[in-house]
Amino acid sequence: MAESTTTPATTAPVATDVPVEFDVTDEQRELRAAVRRFCAEQSDEAAVRRHMESEVGYDPAVWARLGGELGVLGLAVPEELGGAGAGLVEQAIVVEELGAALLCGPVLGTIGLALPALVAATPGPLRDELVPSLVDGTRTAALAAPEHAGLFDGHAITVGAVHAGDGWELTGVVNQVVDAPGADLLLVAASGPEGVALFAVPAAIEQVEVEPLTTLDLTRRQGTVRLREAPARLLAGADEIDGVLGHAFYVGSALLAAEQVGGAQHMLDATVAHARERLQFGRPIGSFQAVKHRLADMLVQVEHARSTAQHAAWALQSGADDPFLATSIAQATCSDAYYRVAADAIQLHGGIGFTWEHRAHLYYKRAVTDAALLGGAEIHRDRIAAAVLDHVVATPGVPPVADGRPAPS
Repeated sequence: MAESTTTPATTAPVATDVPVEFDVTDEQRELRAAVRRFCAEQSDEAAVRRHMESEVGYDPAVWARLGGELGVLGLAVPEELGGAGAGLVEQAIVVEELGAALLCGPVLGTIGLALPALVAATPGPLRDELVPSLVDGTRTAALAAPEHAGLFDGHAITVGAVHAGDGWELTGVVNQVVDAPGADLLLVAASGPEGVALFAVPAAIEQVEVEPLTTLDLTRRQGTVRLREAPARLLAGADEIDGVLGHAFYVGSALLAAEQVGGAQHMLDATVAHARERLQFGRPIGSFQAVKHRLADMLVQVEHARSTAQHAAWALQSGADDPFLATSIAQATCSDAYYRVAADAIQLHGGIGFTWEHRAHLYYKRAVTDAALLGGAEIHRDRIAAAVLDHVVATPGVPPVADGRPAPS
């Protein structure tokens, strides 16, 4: 899929039918509070440590409650498919709170990638069959498709597809598939006679092997998927796979940015609390100017990241800004902010911040791996610069950027 460099004009008029950006509603505040209460009960530090050392890596009962009881797994899924039909902004709020609690579960694999791919696919019996169980939390899924810094890379396909009777069979290996261990369903991109297509494969069959990988972040599982003539059903053909997976990776990037904001905010809050309580020379360390300055810098980074993450979710939901620039700006900003805030939190916690017993290292490891999942800050900055500068060369004048203004209809 070619990387889009289209950006909206900076002088575009504001459309009256586009929702106001960052206009937080009472319902959204209640949603955030409900998810935060749930996470406080079900994903405290003891639970996180217990799940990250377990075989599955998360509690399926807790995941099912998120879908069935709270109904927050399919907020961006249309109502006709069993979702809430709310929108990506609401889904980002939920994912931000899950990231703050470091909840162990297939958040990125199921909510961020698989569900958006299914929603973007052409309506049909297969899609109608698969989506509801993912929305209610009784099943989980993972997307086994190559990407380069958050964009689908059709040239890196490592799985082949052949006709087998009325269906298909897939053979090949996909490395480092997020949330593949424990997934019930795999959405696999494979190269067939008609081109690259997307297939649905049940994970619990003998022709499929998922090898768990040992990664830095023990709270989010990754695995190598091996398929040997695995029976599969066609979900999206060669004519639509670019659009389906392009949408999935855009949504995944926006929700990953929201998760990074949640983790960074939690580390900031924990560090501020520590600075108020920790005494040195008879006074709280937060009263020292050097500590104050570091905490202020952390706050600026978190707020900057939050703005870009919210904008990316809003832009994708409303269609009012270029998703290419909006998601890249969010990833470049949030990846860097989460890492820096987590690293500063460890430093400001002093000797205890470096210990296994303290939670700071769990967030630091999540920050490092999150930054590598869909492209680091450096590659996204390069991509943003190339998109804007290439446009300037082709069209002299003020370079258009993702500034939050709706695109002209």
